[in-house]
Amino acid sequence: MQKKILIIEDEQSIATLLSYNLKQAGYETIVANDGKEGFELALKEAPSLIVLDLMLPSMDGVEICKELRLQKVSTPIIMLTAKDDEFDKVLGLELGADDYMTKPFSPREVVARIKAVLRRSEGIKVQREDSSSSEMKLGELKVYPDRYEAFLNDEQLEFTPKEFELLVYLMENKNRVLTRDQLLSAVWKYDFAGDTRIVDVHISHLREKIEENSRKPVFIKTIRGLGYKFEEPKAV
Repeated sequence: MQKKILIIEDEQSIATLLSYNLKQAGYETIVANDGKEGFELALKEAPSLIVLDLMLPSMDGVEICKELRLQKVSTPIIMLTAKDDEFDKVLGLELGADDYMTKPFSPREVVARIKAVLRRSEGIKVQREDSSSSEMKLGELKVYPDRYEAFLNDEQLEFTPKEFELLVYLMENKNRVLTRDQLLSAVWKYDFAGDTRIVDVHISHLREKIEENSRKPVFIKTIRGLGYKFEEPKAV
């Protein structure tokens, strides 16, 4: 069965180019040129992935991404932005986008990114279904990879799919120093150095959710000049 890609893009020429190249790559496409229409299609059509422009009429990409995640829609999202602006990229990632691209871009690169994100998404699903690990525990933090659930002090935590994948990987590699490039390769499946700000954004979000004081983390330690290390909190 063909995977369905929803393209929410108000520039007709870009939407048409994306749709054509994705169809050539074997995907089914749905196109919305309006934010509100795109949001409704995301809920109705259950696409495999959403290509989402940041600036849209009636409902912008940030609002769409935020609302979908609030409604527990975990469909992978690639955010498009016309601005080479780190704030826009970081904001999109903070709201739950899985990747971002800055215009102008080549259609080949978009197709490659979509394939990479879909592989990651499918890999997570398989891991959940096949996982033999019923519980991972460090201190008062309990994570159940097979159930896609996490608890801190017996209170359930909410994560985006990518945050959860990063948390599980950190816990699997506790007490090891992991560089940003290692995390980018393992969690985002990027086999090149770059875009490491993605890692920092997600680490920051994990800290906000699992640390009592994100400025003085006890779980996720920054190793200056190297990367990050996940540790069990020391008993007081």
